[in-house]
Amino acid sequence: MVKKTNHVSAEILSKYIVKGIQEKKGVDIVILDLKHIGNAIADYFVLCTGTSDTQVDAISDSIEKEVLISAKEKPWHREGFENKEWILLDYVNVVVHVFRKNVRSFYGLEELWGDAVITRIEDQ
Repeated sequence: MVKKTNHVSAEILSKYIVKGIQEKKGVDIVILDLKHIGNAIADYFVLCTGTSDTQVDAISDSIEKEVLISAKEKPWHREGFENKEWILLDYVNVVVHVFRKNVRSFYGLEELWGDAVITRIEDQ
């Protein structure tokens, strides 16, 4: 059973998020499917990398706009806009992580959630 956010499934919401990332040329997009992991806090994590703080900010804005237009949803929680090295957008069942490259490699979320089903999205 796929959990639902307010209007769309978490899987569909993830696709809107990826579209928002691609609009601003985010790279190394990864979707971690956490549905089968017992203690996971969300159904999906969507991760991507931006090359500068300006791009990280633009990617986050693009995600929010795309999700608002396509799914009529706003993030339940958002943080990281002060330093723009790791911005988190929490849509409850989908959590988005927009990283600067060095910060992403330092925290290694893909390795922390190694049991997740990982889908890599080809860079455009």
